[in-house]
Amino acid sequence: MAELSHKTNWIRCYIGLGSNLEHPVTQVSRALLELERLDCCRGLIHSSLYRSDPVGPVGQPDYINAVASLETTLTPLQLLDALQAIEQLHQRVRIQHWGPRTLDLDLLLYGDEQINNERLTVPHAFIQARNFVLYPLAEIDPDVYIPNQISLADCLKNCDKGSLELI
Repeated sequence: MAELSHKTNWIRCYIGLGSNLEHPVTQVSRALLELERLDCCRGLIHSSLYRSDPVGPVGQPDYINAVASLETTLTPLQLLDALQAIEQLHQRVRIQHWGPRTLDLDLLLYGDEQINNERLTVPHAFIQARNFVLYPLAEIDPDVYIPNQISLADCLKNCDKGSLELI
């Protein structure tokens, strides 16, 4: 494997987790353990698990979601590669956009950086509109700031909790 990091500073990152196939609670729980074991990462904390309605094609099972936070010395793309490797361990298949999946790991925030390239957009493009991201994020860090956007508190005021439920 290539050298993992050129950074010496620890950066706080937030990762959204979701699954709606093959025992979703188990998928998300295992992924949290795998995130905790990532090289060049430390200090994992995570929200409770939540059940949410699916976004995207109709007829999908409900999702199990969580948000995790960790510190890393990995660059954003190195962290993205590590997240995608964990998805592959869970047999993630990308067939349909926003379709059902065994595991989805999204890099929501990477410190206060703003990134927009062909592989990665940070802050996550839909962070303000996803109750299954905002409410778990508020559980672990209610004071987090979303770079170049409104505060998390303001996002929550504009995002209905809907049928999102703690499990």
